[in-house]
Amino acid sequence: MLDTIAAITTTLGVGAISIIRVSGNEAINIVNKIFKGKNLNEVETHTIHYGFIVENSKKIDEVLVSVMKSPKTFTMEDVVEINCHGGIATTKKVLELLLINGCRLAEPGEFTKRAFLNGRIDLIEAEGIMDLIDSKTEVARNLAMEEVSGNTSNLIHQLREKIVEIISQIEVNIDYPEYDDVKELKNNEIIPFIKDVKQELSKIIKMSENSKIIKEGINTVIIGKPNVGKSSILNALIEEEKAIVTDIPGTTRDVVEGVLNLDGIILNIIDTAGIRETNDIVEKIGVSKSLSLIDKSDLIIFVLNNNEPISEEEKEILEKIKNKPHIVIVNKIDLESKINLDNQDYIRISVKNNIGLDKLKSRIKELFNIEKLNTSDMNYLVNSRSLAILKNCNQILDGILDNIDNVFPIDMLEIDIKEVWNLLGSIIGETYEEELLDNLFSRFCLGK
Repeated sequence: MLDTIAAITTTLGVGAISIIRVSGNEAINIVNKIFKGKNLNEVETHTIHYGFIVENSKKIDEVLVSVMKSPKTFTMEDVVEINCHGGIATTKKVLELLLINGCRLAEPGEFTKRAFLNGRIDLIEAEGIMDLIDSKTEVARNLAMEEVSGNTSNLIHQLREKIVEIISQIEVNIDYPEYDDVKELKNNEIIPFIKDVKQELSKIIKMSENSKIIKEGINTVIIGKPNVGKSSILNALIEEEKAIVTDIPGTTRDVVEGVLNLDGIILNIIDTAGIRETNDIVEKIGVSKSLSLIDKSDLIIFVLNNNEPISEEEKEILEKIKNKPHIVIVNKIDLESKINLDNQDYIRISVKNNIGLDKLKSRIKELFNIEKLNTSDMNYLVNSRSLAILKNCNQILDGILDNIDNVFPIDMLEIDIKEVWNLLGSIIGETYEEELLDNLFSRFCLGK
């Protein structure tokens, strides 16, 4: 039997009210010990009661207490929520009394963990709750709600049901080969099934990667030589004087970050130190950071100066980024053009005169299909853990198809098919390791 836990569920600080949540078999009994009002053991479930929190008959606070009896609660345990006056001292005092009278302080995410362990939600729904709390845009919130509502989980359940069907057929063939009414299942007969599952899996992976953009945003890095206008572009995009702008090369020595909300999709923009040879130790470190960010980013905005010929160094960068999502910007088109970009797609802008920034935004939207990202049909997996498992499943399915071509025995193929089924189960929590749960729920806030 799990013990009874308690935690403050609202932000600790000055406010109108604070809420303290208690969950467990003894939740009602413990709160009843410090509550002066109706006997909470005798009230109906899902009711609210007025009274006082007391310590040795001394009134501590005037409160409203919500009583919710199992199983129709978030944790599927008895849950009591104490609505007390906001403020650090009062809230901590009420929590202290609960701990003295038999509660244990909840760990981060423990209420949600209990909801999962008790069968109230699966792992995808649990992760959706975290995504809902962390969502920074309306689009991200809608996507998180798809997870919480269970729509996303249904995708995995449907795939597992398909896989169970073929496993059952294989098992019958292996266990009862002597029966005349059992049709012999040959290797080539499972190829259409494997391809069907793989096609569905590939679709989910592709859409999940798009969904990940909604959740996490597009990590965007602005690179280029000193004084080409990188910092000015950052400031113009986020409409804030975030980066210092001067005519002195090497002004930006470290990364400067800003955020742009582009039609509900977050761009996490980084302005980097200008890439050049330098003897300045601090600037040299900044240049090194700039180059390292190229490999880590989802989008590279490479800025060139319209008033200067393209350098060999810049040609090397163009070569380095050609196979990565990138946009080439030619800035300072208000000045005489001295640049030569044969066969290179680029956007001409002048930050100084506010020319071309709309074209830049449109190109970003086009590159990531932002206008097509619609959460109404994007109930797909958005966290890195689930996406990695899906890609692993896809690789195993490729291996199964190869093994069929190599005439592997069907019972050997079944081992890999079962592995896919188990991996999909780990996404929703049908199979899991305790370490995984501890890691996942530790990222939740205290009281959730």
